[in-house]
Amino acid sequence: MTSIQRHIKPLIFLLLLLSSCIEKEEIIDEPAAQFTSELLMLKEYFQIPDMAVSIEKGGNRIYHKFFGVAGVEQSIDLDSLALFPIASLTKVFSGVLIMKLVEQEKLSLNAPINSFLATPILGDSILVKHVLSHTSQGRIGKSFYYSSRFGLLTQVIEQVYGKPFSEVMENEIIRPLKLKSTFLLKDSTQITRITKPYTLNDGIENGFIDYGYSASAGIVSNITDLAIFNEALDNNRIISKESRELMFSSFKHDLPYGYGVFNQHFGTSNIVWAYGQYDCYSSLLLKIPSEHITLIILANTSLLSDPARLINGDVTSSLFAISFLKNYIYGLSEMPLLEKSDSISQDHLNKDFQRTKILAQALAESYMARYYPDKLQSSKALLNHIFSVYPDYQKYADLNLLHTLSFLKDVAFYMDLGSFNDFDHQIVHIGNKLLVQAPYNPYVHSYLGTFYARKENMEKARYHFACIVNAKNFSPNWYTQEAKTWLSQNN
Repeated sequence: MTSIQRHIKPLIFLLLLLSSCIEKEEIIDEPAAQFTSELLMLKEYFQIPDMAVSIEKGGNRIYHKFFGVAGVEQSIDLDSLALFPIASLTKVFSGVLIMKLVEQEKLSLNAPINSFLATPILGDSILVKHVLSHTSQGRIGKSFYYSSRFGLLTQVIEQVYGKPFSEVMENEIIRPLKLKSTFLLKDSTQITRITKPYTLNDGIENGFIDYGYSASAGIVSNITDLAIFNEALDNNRIISKESRELMFSSFKHDLPYGYGVFNQHFGTSNIVWAYGQYDCYSSLLLKIPSEHITLIILANTSLLSDPARLINGDVTSSLFAISFLKNYIYGLSEMPLLEKSDSISQDHLNKDFQRTKILAQALAESYMARYYPDKLQSSKALLNHIFSVYPDYQKYADLNLLHTLSFLKDVAFYMDLGSFNDFDHQIVHIGNKLLVQAPYNPYVHSYLGTFYARKENMEKARYHFACIVNAKNFSPNWYTQEAKTWLSQNN
């Protein structure tokens, strides 16, 4: 596949639109037309078989499209009945359940989480609000790390309500809102109308469905029911305005998460959002409360979410989010979504948005390089452009940029593409900057440890890997095992 079969000309996009969208209504406004063109571009770029997309504004549906016609488990075309496992979008529902208990004065967010657990496993200083806001690891209440500990809230909900989690979800949200296509996925007897799962490996391959549920994940739904849930949340029909505003507010002003949902500032906008990611499904819900507008996207591969590293708390690393923002919020429809690495557009009036957009593409290209090695060079070209036009990278560098730089080296290393010494200087400087801000960040230590190990600077590699293993109040993760393995092999 050539590097920019992703940049198909607009006329071809319109033809694809006619053949790929189940709904054939005419698109009459420029933002919708451009957004559709870019969604088709991204669907092709990430090789996503099926997507369902909805935009609600002021209680009205202004965009409603289904892209793809791949079968579901019982050979039903992709339409408004097709269901998707939404993974961690479940957390938003669970956040609502917690806030309902707080409203009813049946639960305090300041209660120790251990008091609700059958087997206390966390420190007594870790409160319900810390688990709900992903601030229970590292410096409690001060550091954000997206954590599997969120699943412990299942026990909190069950103990306080006095009922199984599935029954609480049914009684408190699903039945009152008359959500006809929303349920917790327990086993294979429930897969009717669920879109078939796919994964990208050696091309698109059949995938699998994750069964089981908790406060963290497990809901199956569609864009129609999710729009109903979103409208009820916006109009205080399931929790009060005060509870919603607390839920949507950052736990601390410099952290990207509230109570069950992300919150971040970008440009002139405050963005409230959530994402889901299984191995073979992904989802995105993005709200601009000041504009009363909400985007919902569901897909049957992981590539709606995974390439953007949304786990780090920045939705502007998603090209899907960037497309929505530029077309519906910032009026930048004329700005190309994807750049050609040999002819990058210059001197746009909104330079911050342009830089963010190109960095999102560089991140996506680095991810896709694992499948298409030519993407390594195109990601490199985009990054070189950014560092040339915006040389003071310390001002805008973040964890996702460090990930992009580090992942390119991973691709070169594991695919035997030869030495890749580009961006060594940036990796060291950005990594050190991030550790000043968050000395225990395991992702930064993992990137730097791997970087120095490949440079055969064993002393520095050992330091960073030891920081991961010896860090207090972190639940084990992939980086923990990798650090332990490296240290045991390099005593």
